[in-house]
Amino acid sequence: MLDYDQATSFLGEWGPFQLIIFFMLSASIIPNGFNGMSVMFLAAIPEHHCLVPESSNLSQAWRNVSIPWEMKEGVQVQSQCQRYRLETLSKYSAKGLLPGKDVNVSEIELEKCLDGWTYSQELYISTIVTEWDIVCENDWKGPLTTSLFFAGVLIGSFISGQLSDSFGRKKVLFATMAVQTGFSIVQVFSTSWEMFAILFFIVGMGQISNYVAAFILGSEILGKSARIIFSTLGTCIFFAIGYMLLPLFSYFIRDWRTLLLALTVPGLFCIPLWWIIPESPPWLISQGRLEEAEEIIRQAAKRNSVSPPAVIFKTGELEDYKNSQRKRHSFLDLVKTQNVLIITLLTICLWLIISIGYFGVSLNTPNLHGDPFLNCFLLAAIEVPSYIIAWLLLKNVARRYSMSSTLLLGGIVLLLMQLVPQGAYNRILPYILMGSLTAIMGILVLLFPETRGQPLPETIDQTQSIKGLCFKRNVSPKTHVHKKENKNGPVLMSSRL
Repeated sequence: MLDYDQATSFLGEWGPFQLIIFFMLSASIIPNGFNGMSVMFLAAIPEHHCLVPESSNLSQAWRNVSIPWEMKEGVQVQSQCQRYRLETLSKYSAKGLLPGKDVNVSEIELEKCLDGWTYSQELYISTIVTEWDIVCENDWKGPLTTSLFFAGVLIGSFISGQLSDSFGRKKVLFATMAVQTGFSIVQVFSTSWEMFAILFFIVGMGQISNYVAAFILGSEILGKSARIIFSTLGTCIFFAIGYMLLPLFSYFIRDWRTLLLALTVPGLFCIPLWWIIPESPPWLISQGRLEEAEEIIRQAAKRNSVSPPAVIFKTGELEDYKNSQRKRHSFLDLVKTQNVLIITLLTICLWLIISIGYFGVSLNTPNLHGDPFLNCFLLAAIEVPSYIIAWLLLKNVARRYSMSSTLLLGGIVLLLMQLVPQGAYNRILPYILMGSLTAIMGILVLLFPETRGQPLPETIDQTQSIKGLCFKRNVSPKTHVHKKENKNGPVLMSSRL
């Protein structure tokens, strides 16, 4: 069977071709850091209380006490959703009665914010919350906006791999980048919350799809050592760069429409990459487009100043490779055997819990004490050394122990947050839940098969031979895997798995 890495080894690992692909694909992921977290500032909730219109004819004394006070997290604040009945206040004001002296204000009937709200502009000039009054009885729309975005991410995760298998990695990458950028621009001109939320759902689909397509494309084009660094440091750190730029944009641009437009413009700079980034040669081979694949490889050899062999792929191996790649699989293949079923369930649980913890902490940044822009920047900046540590762990420590230790550490830290003095216990409850789940997953990942220093499977059939729970390999001669990891880490599995 064809060993693609061996057949193209003459290109070298880190030539100009690999460097261009590495940085261009990594750079294409920067906008994902914008879109994934922008809702923190686009849907931020500033301080607010009921509007008391000038037409109410209240004296200044009665206007000053028109908003009742209430306890919130141990602190007395003005009510955000109620006011004293203005009709009653107007009568007392017209009679010359004074609050507190002639009238006990606390005995006056309360009413809703019938005339809208007054929003503080200390932090934000406008957000979608202030634009469409997404507060009080409509406050459910804010969390739903975020949920719809991640619903789009969920659907995009299911379809992106299938689309890239059918139409090609490059086409799907640029098509979904166009979806993310194009619909974000349309969002700027939203006329209602409903329009904004639907568009945000579509943006979520594009956001995850172009991330997955870029990851697959880079993994297939780059060689072993470049592939490993791309999958750990390239994609992740460039996502963090976009994440770090988000609070900087938000600090200087406090209007949500202008901010969203500014965050969308960088996506347009990805257009020239169409003429720089090639299609995946392995995918082209699987589609029988051998001439195109060989042309890309020969162009890469020219860019790296190396001479390609007269025959890059042997005919017999090529036919076997094409036949194996053409074999179609469905999601049912992930649950047919006990070994693959266990790995599938563990992987789903792992990513589910990691996502809950990561986005739960990240999206809660506006609720933390202190400056929300600085908090967001620091939370994003800490990811860079974290990814470097993860890369070092992957190089030198068993995979299961790396995952277990980091998950346990994260879970314990989240659980310890309950020791921080707080007035309201419900603020701590989400961290207890996230911490418990993360710590439990830190133990369950020990059930994964160990991959460090081991050959990795490239097809579903080869994956069937991996033993569950004990994780002792038993690879038969028919399914022997030719690829072996180097000292830097494992070779990534094919995107068809």
